[in-house]
Amino acid sequence: MRVTDLSSNNSVLNTFVAELRDIDIQHDQMRFRNNLVRIGEIMAYEISKTLNYKEKSIQTPLAQHQVDLIRDQLVTATILRAGLPFHQGFLNFFDDTQNAFVSAFRKYTSKEQFDIQIEYISSPHINGKTLILADPMLATGSSFELAYKALLTKGKPEAVHFACVVASADGLAYLEKIPELTGVHIWCAAVDPELNNKSYIVPGLGDAGDLAFGLKD
Repeated sequence: MRVTDLSSNNSVLNTFVAELRDIDIQHDQMRFRNNLVRIGEIMAYEISKTLNYKEKSIQTPLAQHQVDLIRDQLVTATILRAGLPFHQGFLNFFDDTQNAFVSAFRKYTSKEQFDIQIEYISSPHINGKTLILADPMLATGSSFELAYKALLTKGKPEAVHFACVVASADGLAYLEKIPELTGVHIWCAAVDPELNNKSYIVPGLGDAGDLAFGLKD
C-alpha cells in the first residue's frame, strides 16, 4: 500500500483544508461543499499523473498534432452522503469516468461501539478498470475497506486509488494490514495523529456530511 500526503508540500490545497476545519467558516454550507469539490479537483489532477496514456493524432485548424491522452477506463466511486461534493471534483476533471455509489454508515451497538453497515451499491462492472474510491474522511478505515469489498462484487480492477481529505494515522495503519489492499494507492490532503474515544479524527473537522448538507435525525 502506498500513501501520498499532499500536505507534505505547501500549496493552495492548504487553504481549502484550513477552511474546512475552521469553525468560523464551517457554518457556510455552500463554501464547505465548494472546498470539497476543489480538493477533489486537485486530487484528480494528481492522480492523473499516475494513469496510463496513449498517443492520439488530432487535427488543428493548421496541422495534425500528436497528443497523449488517458487510456485507462475510470470508475469513480464515493460513499454516500458526505462524499458527493468530493466526488463532483473528480467528475469535473475526468469527463468520461463511470460512476459508482455505496451507502455506508455507523450502526452503534453502544455509546462508543459501532459496526459499519453497507446498505446499497450502484456500480458498473469494474473488471480491468482503474477504480477511484473517494470519501472525505478516513477515520478507522473500516468504511473504505467494506466499500471496496462491496465494489469487488462488480469485478476486479486493474488499479485502485483511495482518495480522502483527512485521514487518521490509525486508519492508515489499519488499512496497511489488510492483504487485499497491498496494491492500493491512498491519497490524502492531510493526515491527523489520532482518533478520540468515539473514533472521530482529531483535530479533524467534524462530521463532513452534516457540514455539507445539514444535520440529520
